[in-house]
Amino acid sequence: MAPRMSRREFVGRVARTVGAWGLGSWYGLRSTTPAASAPVKGYLSPHRARFFRALPGRRVKCLLCPRQCEVGDRERGYCGVRENRGGTYYSLVYGNPCVIHNDPIEKKPILHALPGSKTLTLATAGCNLNCKYCQNWEFSQSRPEDTVNHALTPEQAVAAAKNGGLTFIAFDYTEPVVFYEYVYDTARLAREKGLRTVMASACYIRPIPLKMLCPYLDVLKVDLKGFTETFYWEICRGQLAPVLEAAQLAQEEGVWVELVHLIVPTLNDDLNRIWQMCRWIVSHLGPDVPLTFSRFYPMYQLRNLPPTPLSTLERAKQVAEEVGLRFVYLGNVPAASTGRNTYCPRCGKLLIQRIVYEVKQNRLRNGRCPACKTPIPGVWE
Repeated sequence: MAPRMSRREFVGRVARTVGAWGLGSWYGLRSTTPAASAPVKGYLSPHRARFFRALPGRRVKCLLCPRQCEVGDRERGYCGVRENRGGTYYSLVYGNPCVIHNDPIEKKPILHALPGSKTLTLATAGCNLNCKYCQNWEFSQSRPEDTVNHALTPEQAVAAAKNGGLTFIAFDYTEPVVFYEYVYDTARLAREKGLRTVMASACYIRPIPLKMLCPYLDVLKVDLKGFTETFYWEICRGQLAPVLEAAQLAQEEGVWVELVHLIVPTLNDDLNRIWQMCRWIVSHLGPDVPLTFSRFYPMYQLRNLPPTPLSTLERAKQVAEEVGLRFVYLGNVPAASTGRNTYCPRCGKLLIQRIVYEVKQNRLRNGRCPACKTPIPGVWE
């Protein structure tokens, strides 16, 4: 097993690896440019988008997400990272991540997929939602010319992950849907090279693009923001129905799906609504889908609300378990909390002990409880 690297050591290795490949000359940068992966303000070469339709008058209609923006020449869609140039739609963030992290997979949070694995996590500017409590709003609500970006092609990302001895390439922090082409090409190449992939997403995406991506995704973490159309529109500027459809579709296509529901005091903490949400999950995705109730902290445009009381999370967990969900977790909670541990749903034995993002014990044997041999659904090998 390769020795663990700190985040600083990992980013340094990525920079040295990418710099050795001469990205600067690939993008036409001057030879005097420092290491090609060094961060620069703004984006580099536009990349043709995959899902759009040309309209009269050099307009285009985006077919990637449910917004289906109609965009005039030299204008951008709602996400701010796709631009119409003369009747052709382009992504402005392809190969230009503003975030490159070495993360444990538990940070996504993904709790039923190769516990303790390390991920090369990538994110670009932009989002097709506008959640008032966004934790990464500095990136997600910015345009690519306003963020400090790296030049990192899919080939270089995959090579860096392999060189670093990592298991997954993850797309997280902002919204992977808006950098779809980069996700697709990177995930496809990662699959060819024996790497796993995980996408942490609000899943505000149309069915065809998602279905095309699913063969190259191992894990999908769905941020289920709320369970009413009113909440989605007023707090996130989106719709609920396409998200539910996307979660079902991904599972049908063989992707391992996990859910996260961030509970915001006074806005989506009604236990009756949480009960309805959990009933829907059991009925449409099954009782074995892991669900994490995550704690809200004042952020972005919702700084006037208090953090979610731990008691609210615990009551939501109790409701979910009473409805029939077998793997319910708590996120953004104190290290002493046992809410991130995995227990056997049959005999109650502790299977995986976690403290924050660190796996302290993993007693699973071939994906089963060692005591009663009950199979535990997930990606374990």
